Order: sequence, then structure tokens, then C-alpha cells
Amino acid sequence: MTSGFGLDHLPYGVFSPPGGPPRVGVRVEDDVVDVSGIRPELGAATLNPFMALGRAVWEEVRAEITAAVEVDRLPRHELAGVELHLPIEVGDYVDFYASEHHASNVGRIFRPDQAPLLPNWKHLPVGYHGRAGTVVPSSTGIVRPCGQRKAPNDEAPTFGPTRRLDIEAELGFVVGTPSRLGSRVSTAAFADHTFGVVGLNDWSARDIQAWEYVPLGPFLGKSFATSISHWVTPLAALAAAWVDLPGQDPEPLDYLQVTGPAGLEVDVEVVLNGEVVARPPYSSMYWAPAQMLAHLTVNGASVRTGDLWASGTISGPERGQRGSFLELSWGGREPFVAGGLERTFLEDGDEVTLRYAAPGVLGGRITLGEVTGRILPADLPEA
Repeated sequence: MTSGFGLDHLPYGVFSPPGGPPRVGVRVEDDVVDVSGIRPELGAATLNPFMALGRAVWEEVRAEITAAVEVDRLPRHELAGVELHLPIEVGDYVDFYASEHHASNVGRIFRPDQAPLLPNWKHLPVGYHGRAGTVVPSSTGIVRPCGQRKAPNDEAPTFGPTRRLDIEAELGFVVGTPSRLGSRVSTAAFADHTFGVVGLNDWSARDIQAWEYVPLGPFLGKSFATSISHWVTPLAALAAAWVDLPGQDPEPLDYLQVTGPAGLEVDVEVVLNGEVVARPPYSSMYWAPAQMLAHLTVNGASVRTGDLWASGTISGPERGQRGSFLELSWGGREPFVAGGLERTFLEDGDEVTLRYAAPGVLGGRITLGEVTGRILPADLPEA
């Protein structure tokens, strides 16, 4: 049995060998192959210089790395013996809300007497700008955030640690080739600008979020931490994973039109303290990655190398396919069982891992980089 990190995958990451500075490597099974000697840009401490070279170079270098790995020509290090780093220097971070099932569940939880979806939801990919400086690599501890929260029956808000800390199982997309300010990226140009994908957990403090988000949307309930995988799966490795979208009604406006398969078959596992509690399917997402990028830039906003945008919570139609604890526990009112205990939101000491798998171009499965985070007690000293 392979690990899902074979020749049909070759994800990029940044690592430090024992006693050496950071440089770029690719993962092959349980080894990291040092590719820094192939091009000067791969000797950097981030993938950004390489990603900025564009799609033609990405394809050329991937072919060269594949040939070199086949004959074992490049230096290898055991994965357990190297230090892994945040693979990209994140520019801007945008988080979308692209799952109809997730958006509908949230609407039913918070607005039970209204339509689950707001009027604009099926006309455009809804999103918000997040905080790039708090994007952290997998295995970084997540300190329970503090903030204002107000329960419906409270007369006034109080300050303290969040009581409703949550996860959001998402897929992240990394910009390689930038665009020019005042121009827009069409859906057809998605692959020219998108270098690859990462696993992503958009940690959320639901009580802080609920009190602050009207009228301008998420702020402190989201900005404390977003975790991404150490490994960036190049878009080329997902060539066999493209599938048709579930269907869009009404028909999107012209700039959001896509042709052919535009969704992705990526299966996700949400693991709480070693136990799988949900299996969200990315193939159920309403809005396509290419549509998200097109909408992000349609007003003339530019994207830069290293910009990151996320899909929003991945949720399917079944209870066991919900990608957040908010949904799994239906707002905390219907606990789910994990480890023999009834659970709602995250407790200190909990560890959450998101795992991802997709069809590979050689007929098997590839394993995308997983994302892990452990919840640490609230401890925010003044700066």
C-alpha cells in the first residue's frame, strides 16, 4: 500500500534538512526530495519565487522532477527527520461560502423562520476578506480566542474566551501567476493563475462571530487562525479529479459561465481526537473554483503570487457529511458522539485533523496534505 504521495502527486513544500536552511522539496511517499538544485527559485524559503514563473515553467519543472525521481537522482531525506514550514508567503486571503448545503444549514440554524439562503447566494460566490497574517501551517497550536460574545437572552455582551470554538473543513487555492490591477481573470484562465491546492481549516469562534458579523460580516470570530497543509498539490496532479458541478439554477451571469467539468472530486475526512466524525464531499460544492477566482477579480481587483482563497465549509446533503461542528451539532442543540461522548464545540486539548484524497492520473488515489491543529487554553497576555 502506498501513502498517496507517488509519482502522480509530487506536492511541493518547504523544509529544512538537519543543519540546513529552508528550501523547496517534493514529497515522495515518506521522504522529502530536495529539488532546490533544479532552479534557483527552488532554493528559496518559500514557494512564491517559483510560483511567480508561470504555468509553462511549472509544467516543465514538474516533468523534470518526475524524471529525476524515477531514477532517484535527487537528494532524499526522511520526512520524520526534517522540519516543515509554511509553504507560501500569503498575500491576501479570501474565504468563500460555496457549499449550498452548508449555507442552507447555517441559514436554518440561525434564521429558522426565513428562507435558508439569502437572495444573492445563487447569483454570486459570496465571500469575505480574511487575515493573511494569521494563516499558519499544520500542527501549529490554536490558542482559544477571546472576544465579545452575547447570548440571545443576555442583556449585554461579556468578554472572555469563546465557548463555541469550531472548525471549517475547506479546500484552499493558491495563486501562482498574478493579474494586473484593473483587469479580470476569466473562468477559462483559472489554470493559468492557480498553482495548486492546500487543505485548509478556517477555525471559527461562533459566539464571537454571531455577535459581531452584522452588518459587515466575519471579523474577530475568524481572524485568529487559519491552518493550511504543509504540502501544496499542483493543479496538474488533480487532472483526473475534475467532475461536473451538481447543477446551477438560475444560470450564472456570463462572466461566471464555465464549460466542461468544473468541480473537483476530493473526499475529506474530519478527525476529532483520532476518530472520523464526518466525511464531506467537495464534489457537492455549488460554486466552482474557477467561478470564485473570476468573481474575486471581476471588479478589477488584482491577485498576487501567494494569494490564497478558500472554498468555505465543505458539506454534503447527509448529516455525516457536514464539515463543521456547528452543523454536526445543529447549533449545539443536537450533540454528536465522538470517543463515546456527546460533543458540540471544541474543548481545550482537542485535536482536529482534516484528511483529503482524490483520484490520481495513474488510476489510483492521491492523498493531499492533511491539516492538524490542537486547541490550547486561552492565554492572551498584553503585547
